[in-house]
Amino acid sequence: MGLQAVESVKVGAWGIRSLIRRKQVDSDNVRSSHQHHQLAKELSILHLIAVGVGSTIGAGVYILVGTVAREHSGPALSISFLIAGIAAALSAFCYAELASRCPSAGSAYHYSYICVGEGVAWLVGWALILEYTIGGSAVARGISPNLALLFGGDGSLPFFIARQHIPGLDVTVDPCAAILVLVVTGLLCVGIKESTVAQGIVTTLNVCAMFFVIIAGGYLGFKTGWVGYELPTGYFPFGVDGMLAGSATVFFAYIGFDTVASTAEEVKNPQRDLPLGIGAALSICCGLYMLVSIVIVGLVPYYALDPDTPISSAFASHGMQWAAYVITIGAVTALCSTLMGSLLPQPRILMAMARDGLLPPFFFEVNKKSLVPVKSTVATGICAALLAFVMDVSQLAGMVSVGTLLAFTMVAISVLILRYVPPDEVPLPPAFHGSIDSVPYQLPCSSNKILGDNSSESISSAKDAAPLLLDKAVPTVGFPLLDQKIAQVISNDESRRKIAGWTIMLTCVGVLILASSASAVWLPSTLRYTLCGVGGALLLFGLVVLTCIDQDDARHTFGHTGGFICPFVPLLPIICILINVYLLVNLGGGTWARVSVWLFTGALVYAFYGRSHSSLRHAIYVPIAHADEIYRTSTNDAV
Repeated sequence: MGLQAVESVKVGAWGIRSLIRRKQVDSDNVRSSHQHHQLAKELSILHLIAVGVGSTIGAGVYILVGTVAREHSGPALSISFLIAGIAAALSAFCYAELASRCPSAGSAYHYSYICVGEGVAWLVGWALILEYTIGGSAVARGISPNLALLFGGDGSLPFFIARQHIPGLDVTVDPCAAILVLVVTGLLCVGIKESTVAQGIVTTLNVCAMFFVIIAGGYLGFKTGWVGYELPTGYFPFGVDGMLAGSATVFFAYIGFDTVASTAEEVKNPQRDLPLGIGAALSICCGLYMLVSIVIVGLVPYYALDPDTPISSAFASHGMQWAAYVITIGAVTALCSTLMGSLLPQPRILMAMARDGLLPPFFFEVNKKSLVPVKSTVATGICAALLAFVMDVSQLAGMVSVGTLLAFTMVAISVLILRYVPPDEVPLPPAFHGSIDSVPYQLPCSSNKILGDNSSESISSAKDAAPLLLDKAVPTVGFPLLDQKIAQVISNDESRRKIAGWTIMLTCVGVLILASSASAVWLPSTLRYTLCGVGGALLLFGLVVLTCIDQDDARHTFGHTGGFICPFVPLLPIICILINVYLLVNLGGGTWARVSVWLFTGALVYAFYGRSHSSLRHAIYVPIAHADEIYRTSTNDAV
């Protein structure tokens, strides 16, 4: 009878269930099946700060201050950086909770797989692969022009590493970029601790260059009277709207702290160090950005800033032409550090996806000596080096943002799911199916719904479970803010989970409608405002309902406990979702056309390989309360 129950709940190979199956947080039982593919736990909080700061502060800040100040913010540039930093912190809070609760390789892909489902997790992982590959190649292509400035300008690099144009193919190759990618790849293969120490050294040089800008620029500012702030146009020459537009632009300067989450499996004390590492890295970056912008827009009026070399030209206007060398060194070290940060996460995401069966086993093999996924790292490095060598990927830079913003959005949604409808079932691998019939399935007597002792009845009930709208029992909750009639309807635990799940879904739909209609300036005003009203109403409805409904008590025991808890739920994750979806919608039609080709390719890979090779394809879902007992029974039988 047990075998028949097993067969009755296997996920259909071609059914929609393959898209919504969810995996378990990596407990000791899960890790034991991958004991030969575990990464080394070598990282401390200082390593994480080095990774976070190094991956976030790129050379773009040396250019961004001029462009944004001239076109959007004016002297209020520092406020734009502050607002963007606060917006990034919303995602950081969500990352911090999930990273400490689910400390495994894979970052947003891993969290989406646990909380949302396999289909969404695949798209997130596939988008992140695109982000890190193109991002690393674009960063590498930007290093050689900056190196040339140190040697006297364009064409001053040695012939064998200088850019060369091939007329027949109309291609400009960049040997320097390819060599640097391969060098960084080799460094990453040595070991996670060694590579993060090297990144820390390079990041320190970059931070020192920024401190030079702040200190020397501050001295010049006090000496000259901060002429950039003594303007008749005031502090907000483009108004508050311009300042907010500047915030949307500089928001992307904070992308990179999520790299810290990708190293979660290699952190010695993830519950403590991951939240501190993410928070400290983001705080340091925000502080440096604001200080640099305060100094630069004070030295030179915003309209006189050079959009290409704003910092160097600001110092040159005060007779410090030699400062350009220090700033160029800072830009080069920033690019090198960002290159390391771009190449570090991708092998771990490939490893996590291969570990789950969605990619070939080639990618999850870990070197026994260095405890690093060497094959994945080498494959990543070769692809990035080839792209950097033969292709100028600057026109594809917008595609990098899609992966990041999509990941930020799904992490915020995962926090809502974790708090209100956390998974109450776990997948049982085929190796443990023989122990199912020996364990009685009886939920606690305090629950409103009791499952029968017969295992087949219990397992069959799992067949109808959906990832977001789970139909299981949880402790009864009260609703003091709702009237008595509504409270009676949703006081039932099963109904509360359904209502919470549907509310989360409707909230996401409302966010999408609101962000899309607000950005569609080509729509007739009446239709546009109507759609904005509908989207805003759905969003507000979701916020009110989730605020009134108590969060699921199972959240306290979900995953690894004792880590960071995201504050102001559901308000904070919903605002995070709204910001990221708005930025996604505004990336442009050309970017989305190119990304759609990549995502469609990924859908084909999943349909013809990942779906049928998933480690969950034969899994049976059992209540969490009985999973440990099944593992113990299986272990005892083996002994």
